[in-house]
Amino acid sequence: MTTNVGIIGHSPGNGHPFSYSAILNGYDDTGLREAGWPVIHGYVRRRHASEFGVGDLRVSHAWTQDPAVTEALCRAANIANAVAAPGAMLGEVDAVIIARDDAASHRQLAAPFLEAGVPVLIDKPLTLDAAELDYFAPFLAAGTLMSCSAMRYARELDDVRAELADYGRLSLVRGTIVQEWARYGVHLLDAIVPLLQARPVTIRALPCDHDALAITLDDGALITIDTLPDSPPVFRVDVYGSRRRSHHDITDNFSMFRRLLGEFATMVETSRPGESAAATPVVIRTLIAGQQALQTRSEVAIDDAKLQAVV
Repeated sequence: MTTNVGIIGHSPGNGHPFSYSAILNGYDDTGLREAGWPVIHGYVRRRHASEFGVGDLRVSHAWTQDPAVTEALCRAANIANAVAAPGAMLGEVDAVIIARDDAASHRQLAAPFLEAGVPVLIDKPLTLDAAELDYFAPFLAAGTLMSCSAMRYARELDDVRAELADYGRLSLVRGTIVQEWARYGVHLLDAIVPLLQARPVTIRALPCDHDALAITLDDGALITIDTLPDSPPVFRVDVYGSRRRSHHDITDNFSMFRRLLGEFATMVETSRPGESAAATPVVIRTLIAGQQALQTRSEVAIDDAKLQAVV
């Protein structure tokens, strides 16, 4: 039985509507090439036909803010129905993917579907507002909402997940990524926080000319994250323990996206939150606290009940 999925929105510089749809539906080679996403076109062309399709999910409907982008998306990923407004998908689809990464749009786009009981996958970051996180929390707990960076599923971190005990006492996990904290910090938080048994407690900004933050964990270990606005592409995690260290450059976008969509498919099928769903509120509170730390140049308690978003 096919599960019809609607894909909603796009953000400048973010090709997720195209990559997610191509992984679920397969792709039209000419359409994807002409859509203007050469990196996505390059990595999907290197995959075997058997790697396309995830469970019963199929993108049947699409809407973006720009009809020309919607038309290109439908052509690139074999999507049958372009709609004039997101609400037109209600009653027509079984699940939706909100593929915009501007957090301020997420509640408005998602609420009609969540409140109608339609499962929703929201692109990262879920929100930069503590009150909105409170709104989303019941849907996360109920297994009708999923939101995280695909780096949570990076295959390059599989050995760390499987062999964490071999590292001994962890003292430092370091992440390095491009762009800025508000938009890209969530990638490394989602890559690192679910790996660890310890929980983030406080976060502080480091004195430098880019967004750099230090997160203290409840076992005394430290996570440091550098987001570099002027750098060649880098997505890297370094893990330092008392018995072992390792270094991981994350490059396989296709695999992490496919795994993300696989967990969403399981959530849709079972109506239960995924194994890593409990990490999402922790990651988002850490992201919001980091925004506050950058603005105030002070240490912020991540579980502070009065935490306010800094947008």
